[in-house]
Amino acid sequence: MKASDWDERYAAHDLVWSAEPNRFVAEIIGPLTPGHALDVAAGEGRNAIWMAQQGWTVVAADYSAVAVERMASLAADRLGDGVARLTPLVADATQPAPGGPAAYDLVLLSYLQLPEEEWRQALREAVVAVRPGGRVVVVGHAGRNLADGWGGPSERGVLYDPEEVLERAEGLPVTALQSGIRGRPVETEDGERVALDTVVVLRREG
Repeated sequence: MKASDWDERYAAHDLVWSAEPNRFVAEIIGPLTPGHALDVAAGEGRNAIWMAQQGWTVVAADYSAVAVERMASLAADRLGDGVARLTPLVADATQPAPGGPAAYDLVLLSYLQLPEEEWRQALREAVVAVRPGGRVVVVGHAGRNLADGWGGPSERGVLYDPEEVLERAEGLPVTALQSGIRGRPVETEDGERVALDTVVVLRREG
């Protein structure tokens, strides 16, 4: 999707995504000591705002200017005096990260669903942006969700299973700390369904 497509999608709804952080993001990042983080494809900022509430200093980037404007408004409402801990901006996930190399303790790629080569480039830029010892956290709609899960994109080319993330990380200075498929309950009109997500945590090596 083009940036203008995302602008239209965000403009058509009061809130496209949940206001709460993703459950796996909270589970993984919650125990960590707060530092500097980059949230790539941050959307309306649900994860970035939550991270700022936990004490992180966050740069939250998205392709859609409409999403970034909404994120700034939501952050002002929810963070109060802590709003300075979050910097919303428009950026392309496949380009060098705002702040430059080794600027962050953590980079989050949450539901960044791009074609393989674009996603591979986004992952490379995320690794470059992390300091040695820092983490790249990946949460996304899994490929096997098409057959065994619920919701998410219907195009296999923008989905990725854990082994595909690890394959795309080959040659990068990272070690996998966590890699697997996780079930995420989703309430629907027909009752609870389970979406299948890929969850991978990479540590940047020196």
